[in-house]
Amino acid sequence: MHGQATSTTAEAIHHPEREEIELGAVLHALSDPVRLKIVASLASRPDACPTGSFDVPVTKSTCTHHFKVLREAGIVRQRPEGTARLNTLRREDLDAPA
Repeated sequence: MHGQATSTTAEAIHHPEREEIELGAVLHALSDPVRLKIVASLASRPDACPTGSFDVPVTKSTCTHHFKVLREAGIVRQRPEGTARLNTLRREDLDAPA
């Protein structure tokens, strides 16, 4: 049963559709210096990166919260891989005309 819960959790990662991304939510998410640093780091990386691979001055739980804010704003896409979440910048969605 524990394996089923993990599978359900992985499937429950919500990402807004491109047309649901709101400028206000993006600007709010980017107003925090830690989240801005995460986005700048993702922008310079060609491949998906695990959440724990970012050099940010916060605890693991706080880092997880920052990624949730970025994901819910539509800035990053997360996908589960084993026990980790890999992150990519949603550059095409953010660059799309409104």
